[in-house]
Amino acid sequence: MKKLSLFFTLLLAFACSLAAQTPIVVKLWPNGAPTKNGNEGIEETRDPDGRIAKVSDPELWIYPAAKPNGQAIVMCPGGGYKVLSSINEGTSFANWMNTQGITYAVLKYRLPNGHSEVPLEDTRRAMEIMRSKAKEYKYSPNKVGIMGASAGGHCAATLATMAGDAAHRPDFQILLYPVISMTPITHAGSKLELLGENPSKDKVEKYSLENRVTSETPQAFIVLTADDKIVDPLNSVNYTASLLKNKVPVSLHIYPHGPHGFGFKDTFPYKHQYAAELERWLRDINK
Repeated sequence: MKKLSLFFTLLLAFACSLAAQTPIVVKLWPNGAPTKNGNEGIEETRDPDGRIAKVSDPELWIYPAAKPNGQAIVMCPGGGYKVLSSINEGTSFANWMNTQGITYAVLKYRLPNGHSEVPLEDTRRAMEIMRSKAKEYKYSPNKVGIMGASAGGHCAATLATMAGDAAHRPDFQILLYPVISMTPITHAGSKLELLGENPSKDKVEKYSLENRVTSETPQAFIVLTADDKIVDPLNSVNYTASLLKNKVPVSLHIYPHGPHGFGFKDTFPYKHQYAAELERWLRDINK
């Protein structure tokens, strides 16, 4: 009888853990997005690893914290602006963030397909939605950050540098091995998907985000590896230099080696180190 009772207790605990990981899904543009990306009417595809392609109906997947600490974060998964790595650079962070008291949301944003303004429209809208839900989920509307990995880092940093007004500007930014520049140090695939073939010099300059930093750009936490073979580490280094030039606080962490796209994988040798540094940084800016 005791074994049966223990079984049901464990089963209940497992069910509760699953429930905690079921996000609240909010559509960004229920009446249609302001700009089309050319994928309208095409069915999304998703592979077993959670990579989503052909996104035309963007969503926020919100994971409210059980014990809110006042902060919220919107995550932009990477994938070269061609797919969204929704698990590795998205939902895998949810438990950890919630444990810190952070309400966490994964942004299933529209892929640009050459329409460079589309991701920025979605991140701006995501910030509107998250700030509108601050009271409901018990966090501060003035403590909502943007986060992104790889091309998702470019998406996040685009909002951080080109938000347009205080209502859309995030309060902080977290960038994992981000694409920043559209110059020769860029990730060629991300540049092609964002800007199309043969973009103008003005467009390349505009979306090279080291050029967009001002004194109003939100403070940043950046992590990458020195031997990243996919995205040149100079993307992060040059962005950090621009932040410092404009007197924007930045915490830069460059580990000596590791693969691009490490996300929150236990196989990344510096995972626990960077997670501890991120936890400390988030706690410090929350004072």
